[in-house]
Amino acid sequence: MIERTYTGPRPITQLPAGAIDTQIHAYMPGFPALAGGPGLPPEPLPTPDDYRKTMGWLGIDRVVVTQGNAHQLDNGCLLACLADFGDLAKGVAVVTGDTQDAEMQTLSRAGIVGARIMDLRGGAVGLDQLEAVDARAFAFDWMMAVQFDGGEILNHFNRLATIRSRWVLDHHGKFFAGVTPQSAEVDAVKRLIDKGNLWFKFAGCYESSRTGGPGYADIGAVAREIAAFAPERIVWGTNWPHNAAKRTEDYPDDAALLETVLSWFPDEKGKNLALIDNPEALYGFSRWTSA
Repeated sequence: MIERTYTGPRPITQLPAGAIDTQIHAYMPGFPALAGGPGLPPEPLPTPDDYRKTMGWLGIDRVVVTQGNAHQLDNGCLLACLADFGDLAKGVAVVTGDTQDAEMQTLSRAGIVGARIMDLRGGAVGLDQLEAVDARAFAFDWMMAVQFDGGEILNHFNRLATIRSRWVLDHHGKFFAGVTPQSAEVDAVKRLIDKGNLWFKFAGCYESSRTGGPGYADIGAVAREIAAFAPERIVWGTNWPHNAAKRTEDYPDDAALLETVLSWFPDEKGKNLALIDNPEALYGFSRWTSA
């Protein structure tokens, strides 16, 4: 049992209208955890209704829901959440090279726009299926969300460089061993960005920071470097509902995290690109127009 905080004082930084959170998981009753995954987050389940409270608190208008590891290859919970969210949401599902065209079409009609590669413990589909999933994603104009231990990026570089789909390197690259802006691993990210189909996601900084909060200085230094290098290739996400937090006292303050992460952009233009234009391009959202 955990008490999550879904609302509070408004952040000092006001998000622009149309802002997109590109990284959440959401859950609904009736979808049990499957073997191979990490289990469901602690009760009570964080639902779409709960996330709507956080949207109102932070000023978020649109969202990308990613398949949680607990459900492995069964996208049923994700589809139920997308149906609940309606037109404001798009989804990133789990598929394999064997996923048939009919299922890909069904997923696309339900709002799925991407495929997840999660090459860490509990992930359903890893880098061993990278090329096969890329072929499926490319055939349906999907993107891919790719996550692995960033310390291995030099070993994976040649394979990553052949990805044809649009793709995003998740969670600040997950450089668990630590990197600096001058590291060869960061240079590899820049070279992949220069190929024209890679985006870099600011989300879940606490998952790989070695210096820790509240400033996450090590993650921030690399984030500033990449944001200055390619402002048109950054997207942002809350990483709600922070599944790594198992106790109430460990649950992060989303407003404080927002302020910290948005301080890593060099200017308002870069910030607005990451919140609106860049995720629209990566995930296929329509251009935002005021009501």
